[in-house]
Amino acid sequence: MHISSGRWLYGLSLALLTALLWGILPVKLKQVLLVMDPVTVTWFRLLVSGALLFIWLASVGKLPSFKVLGRKGKVLVAMAVLGLVGNYVLYLIGLRMLSPGTTQLMIQMGPILLLISSIFVFKERFGLGQLLGLIVLLIGFTLFFNQRLVELFTSLSDYTAGVLTVFLAAAVWTFYGLSQKQLLTVWNSLQVMMVIYLFCALLVSPWAHPAQALQLSPLQGWLLLACCLNTLVAYGAFAEALAHWEASRVSATLALTPLVTFATVAVAAWLWPDYVSVEEINALGYGGAVLVVLGSALTALGPSLIAGLRARKARLTARV
Repeated sequence: MHISSGRWLYGLSLALLTALLWGILPVKLKQVLLVMDPVTVTWFRLLVSGALLFIWLASVGKLPSFKVLGRKGKVLVAMAVLGLVGNYVLYLIGLRMLSPGTTQLMIQMGPILLLISSIFVFKERFGLGQLLGLIVLLIGFTLFFNQRLVELFTSLSDYTAGVLTVFLAAAVWTFYGLSQKQLLTVWNSLQVMMVIYLFCALLVSPWAHPAQALQLSPLQGWLLLACCLNTLVAYGAFAEALAHWEASRVSATLALTPLVTFATVAVAAWLWPDYVSVEEINALGYGGAVLVVLGSALTALGPSLIAGLRARKARLTARV
């Protein structure tokens, strides 16, 4: 069973970097998807990231050995590959139908589902604080979708299909997150990511159309490269954060990601209105987004908050 190193400040910094990079990613991807299909974009992101990691690890003589995996480790690699490929493709399909902010808010269910799964797999606790966080989260989603609740529950429009697709992307990401964390017991984070990226790229190769890249404008070409590098750095930081900090705390930090996306969209729409559209959300919807973030963080940090309150109460009782 993987045990965090305890370097919480380093883990926090890496988790914040991941939240920032994931937050700006859908804004860039939205422009690339105007020309390229989701599978091809996924193929480019995975192949470039995996190849760069392979070059680096080969140069320092630290390519991973498959002999140390065993049967269980190979199953974990397969789960991680299928989970990440499914997440990437489904996320991009949903992003085609939704705005960047809505997509990023829905994908926020990924860390929540990872946290809930960690309770069973890594024996992390689930208490009153986490239950309260889930309630706040659900209230937040209700407020966020206040303008389209009837549409979500009464028809299978493109918007509803997009929401369901991104939720499914979040669900399959959980398998990737759990598998990756356990693989850190035999490989370091860079080795884990290299293997997963290259296997993922190989898996989707039959359905990729690399020639679509020739149809990109210069701006879109640079954005595609930025997306590839974003994939490498963000997931590398995420993998390393899990090595040094508890999954629950990493999940709480990643709750900030949707707010980064909404802020990025607002700034980009102001600077480049011809390329980026503003989010069509009312004030109640933005309030709901904030509640989703707060609920996510509270769900992840519930045990620590309750333990802290109990410890404080015990100290006050002792003084009396």
